[in-house]
Amino acid sequence: MTTTSIRTAVISDIEQILVIYNQGIEDRIATLEVDPKDITFMNKWFQQHQDRYVVFVAEYNNVVIGWASLNPYSQRCAYDGVADLSIYIDRDFRGKGIGKMLLTHLEKTAKEKDFYKIVLFTFPFNQNGQALYHKLGYRDVGVFENHGILDGEYVDVKIMEKLL
Repeated sequence: MTTTSIRTAVISDIEQILVIYNQGIEDRIATLEVDPKDITFMNKWFQQHQDRYVVFVAEYNNVVIGWASLNPYSQRCAYDGVADLSIYIDRDFRGKGIGKMLLTHLEKTAKEKDFYKIVLFTFPFNQNGQALYHKLGYRDVGVFENHGILDGEYVDVKIMEKLL
């Protein structure tokens, strides 16, 4: 996908970021969220992702097809160098290398912003996501058993990390 580019998200990207996030919620493969989000939620989220906690989008032919963000891991100052990540790809573009592009860019930026570690939480059944993370050097830390409820069923959550 030679015409795909990665850039810092701007406020006008929020609607497409919202569409892609809601796809992830609907597909039940990437988040414990179950209710679709609205533009008010996404605008507040975006305002909290400035400066150090940045959001990037992947664009293909001037259309946002994926996004990734660095998120606070903890409010405790001892964890200032640790970021949590989110990454969501439009259904039509999954499995085409967009996640790798976003994640590579996100890691480079995390280093520049003085993060030394990125952690993430994924479902053990999300094999495609884990394959990407493993390919880029993330390691399995463990599994929280029955960590959340999704559609009335307990769901395990796998923890992964990468030292930058």
